[in-house]
Amino acid sequence: MVQENFINTITSSLVNNWSKPAFTDYGTEHTMTYGDVANQIAKLHLIMREVGIKPTDRVALMGRNNSNWVTTYLATITYGAIVVPILQDFNSYDTLHIINHSGSKLLFLTDLLYDNLDIHQMSEVRAVISLTDFHPIATVPAVETENILPEAILKRFEALYPNGLQPDDIHYIHRSNEEVGSINYTSGTTGFSKGVLTPLNALAGNVKFCSENHVVYPESRQLVHLPLAHSFGCAFDFLTSFCVGAHAWYMGRMPSARILLQAFAEVKPTCVFTVPLIIEKLYKQIILPHKNDISPTKARQILIDLFGGQLDEVIIGGAPLNDEVAQYLTDIKFPYTVGYGMTECAPLIAYCKANVYRLGSCGKELPGLMKVKVDHPNKDGIGELIVSGEHIMYGYYEGSNESLNLRTTDEWFRTGDLGYIDEDGYIYIKGRCKTMILGPNGQNIYPEEIEAKLNNLPYVAESLVLEQEGRLVALVYPDLKAADDAHLNHEMLEQMMERNRKIVNARLARYEQLQRISLFPREFEKTPKKNIKRFLYTYALTK
Repeated sequence: MVQENFINTITSSLVNNWSKPAFTDYGTEHTMTYGDVANQIAKLHLIMREVGIKPTDRVALMGRNNSNWVTTYLATITYGAIVVPILQDFNSYDTLHIINHSGSKLLFLTDLLYDNLDIHQMSEVRAVISLTDFHPIATVPAVETENILPEAILKRFEALYPNGLQPDDIHYIHRSNEEVGSINYTSGTTGFSKGVLTPLNALAGNVKFCSENHVVYPESRQLVHLPLAHSFGCAFDFLTSFCVGAHAWYMGRMPSARILLQAFAEVKPTCVFTVPLIIEKLYKQIILPHKNDISPTKARQILIDLFGGQLDEVIIGGAPLNDEVAQYLTDIKFPYTVGYGMTECAPLIAYCKANVYRLGSCGKELPGLMKVKVDHPNKDGIGELIVSGEHIMYGYYEGSNESLNLRTTDEWFRTGDLGYIDEDGYIYIKGRCKTMILGPNGQNIYPEEIEAKLNNLPYVAESLVLEQEGRLVALVYPDLKAADDAHLNHEMLEQMMERNRKIVNARLARYEQLQRISLFPREFEKTPKKNIKRFLYTYALTK
């Protein structure tokens, strides 16, 4: 058990950093100090009390990254309720399923998102509150709407704190780290969402590791562009940043490369948490056209300047980084590292600092917090990675209060990832157990590795390698802009793909050879982490 109580850590940060800036909504003048956050938490607690929320009740939260989102998350945790973050990329059907399955009794969301929802379809929700200004959007008859209007809440707040809220007034409910803090619904590549029961202990462990290893520190500046409803951005860009007393700027949605670069220049972040897609775009659009004309030292400085010039390191997670990009970043000594995690571990499993990062790996297990080993390795040392430790979930929520008390029955959690660990403890991911393809003579084929090679070739935007009747084929969504700039018609683009097939086959073992590349007419549907939902595309081979 992590020694630091998570709710006490939040309390201490509010009290000790009262006058410091905590959150800024990027592109606006709106900044909240830690004291402002404490004031808003107190008002949100009044709303929750008026609605009839009790400790361990579920409170759903859905909307863009902003200071109101993160303040609502903190208010829910410190009230003793369980927060249910919902990715705004979910459609209305899945959103309703999550709200009802979790048994949420209160819903905070961005106003426009309610256009496709209806409180009458929500089995237990008593009120829907706007994340814009915290006014009630909808209530059930049992809730007195006028009592939760912003002006009514303000009047009650002023009556409770006639001299204003002071640091000495901050006293939150005590909850053990053993208790559930959030239910995080996955957005996986293989099917429907499952509710991950995340204990407060797992949140505390992620914050503890990140702060003690000086990844985020009190003087840090965070530019947050990953969705906070996903555990990666939530744990580090938000919770760790807040708990150490740092300052975070929130971008409302995943920005274009141009807007992101402008934001980097303005905020000058010290540490950037991001996904491979962002790094690969910057490499492809900015570095690659001039790769042979600039020295490694200059290229490194160009990249650091693109991130604002005051960068400690870039931490990449969520998906594998393209091999070519990774090699280039290593060659120019760019300060990057790749971590390993999953929603079921809130999320961190493995990490190492950029100065000791080893190419192709995803760091090492977290000492004192997480253990990683390979289950039933083959002759090459590759097998399923299984993990244990402080960050492991309690199980998947089964839609009842009883299932809140679930504990994992097995000491080791099966990640579903195939990989190996070298003699120095560095972990390497080869692919997913469910996507691995068995070759004709029993060889293990990892389609993600073939896709990474294919994605580096001309006119390939993204690809998907699948098996059809014992043969490997690839679906490719082409880089339409590059094709248009080169005046390639459909037939010429097909010829380029045949050329790419021969090039990539020359880099593959005989049992990995692609038999065909077929053009796909649109971008592949992805999870919010930008992983392709592979299960949707097996049908494409029969068309």
